[in-house]
Amino acid sequence: MLEFIQNIDFIILDFIHNNLTSPLLDRIMTFITTLGNSGAIWIVITILMLFSKKYKKTGIMMTIGLVLCLITGNVILKPYVARLRPFQIAEGINLLIKTPHDFSFPSGHTYSSILSGTIIFLQHRKEGICALILGILISFSRLYLYVHFPSDVFAGAILGVLTAIFSIKLTQYLFRNEKIS
Repeated sequence: MLEFIQNIDFIILDFIHNNLTSPLLDRIMTFITTLGNSGAIWIVITILMLFSKKYKKTGIMMTIGLVLCLITGNVILKPYVARLRPFQIAEGINLLIKTPHDFSFPSGHTYSSILSGTIIFLQHRKEGICALILGILISFSRLYLYVHFPSDVFAGAILGVLTAIFSIKLTQYLFRNEKIS
């Protein structure tokens, strides 16, 4: 079953690599993926939210979610699954970014991006649409750059949504008796 999934993964990756790449998109996707490095854009947004009366509760939710993302994605799942990245398996792939040295499953860029986008969307629709669009672009950049399999990205997205919902519920439970804007 895993071999079947990996074969489908390579069909999708090779389609993107052979049909959608261009010098302009190379630059755009490299920039977009950089926004998601170590969850940087989402950490900055979270910090800004924590200092805003209107968005403080959302910032707390995102803090909880990003910590859970780090623990479940990077500390537990990546070393446990220990999946090689597609560029480590396929021949002839020239990376446009620095070589990632951790494992592939799940996509941490996707996990943190979809987690953050989902929380923002569920708390603030208008801002959340922009956050989800950015999250989807960051997720796609990982495929475009050949550093994640589609199944890594899919798993990261599912984990992101589930962890976002859990983080929202946990924050509401922890602060049920307190007034947070």
